Amino acid sequence: MTDLNELVGYLDELLEPSRFSDYCPNGLQVPGRREVRTLVTGVSAGAELFERAAEHGADAILVHHGLFWTAAPLALDRPAARRLKLLLDRDCSLIAHHVPLDGHPEVGNNALLAAALGCESRRPFPASESPAIGVAGIFAGDGIEPGVLIDRARAAVGGRQPLAFTDGPARIRSIGIVSGGGSSYLGAAISEGLDAFLTGEPVERVMLQARESGVHFLAAGHYATETLGVRRLGDLLAERFGVEHVFLDVPNPI
Repeated sequence: MTDLNELVGYLDELLEPSRFSDYCPNGLQVPGRREVRTLVTGVSAGAELFERAAEHGADAILVHHGLFWTAAPLALDRPAARRLKLLLDRDCSLIAHHVPLDGHPEVGNNALLAAALGCESRRPFPASESPAIGVAGIFAGDGIEPGVLIDRARAAVGGRQPLAFTDGPARIRSIGIVSGGGSSYLGAAISEGLDAFLTGEPVERVMLQARESGVHFLAAGHYATETLGVRRLGDLLAERFGVEHVFLDVPNPI
């Protein structure tokens, strides 16, 4: 059991949201009861996640995609109001960390993806951004074959087969990684001379862009590539504060 403010404060210190430009509020979005015994984590704030969290007796829910966004309507529609009511009726807190969780060098989505892919070393990506949210990973020796990268990417996201355009070099020595909707960073991977680029969600232009630039492109799922960070963060909080942690998978094919 821990105090909600202590848990939220630790997350703010760890993830340093003030360093990042984001289009949503990071941190405590909906305050609930002060004592946290059970913490539920999930990728996206939604009614199904909240209902299942209630079945586990959640005192707080930690997500990557929260309820509130800069471009969202200021007035609540019925689905949004229902989500909020599910939290308020149960006095359950909602905590959300978006870009700061993508970019963290240890518990971030991109750092964990690089580790799962077997990168020997990594650096911030793209080099032009500070702080950068992505990771450029380096494979040992002569690198790996495209088929090996695809297999490792599939295993990293729980068995989902990635969309892959394999028009790059026969041996992959370097890869740029930006989870979620990071297709716009393909150009940075090309500019920095990386052999491959992995993101979650593709856009139409990337096939020709990757093919004509001789770079491998993988899209392993927006949701799937962003399960790693929030789950690892929940385990870390459980270890540090002695709370029970339950990760709830609400699969999304996108």
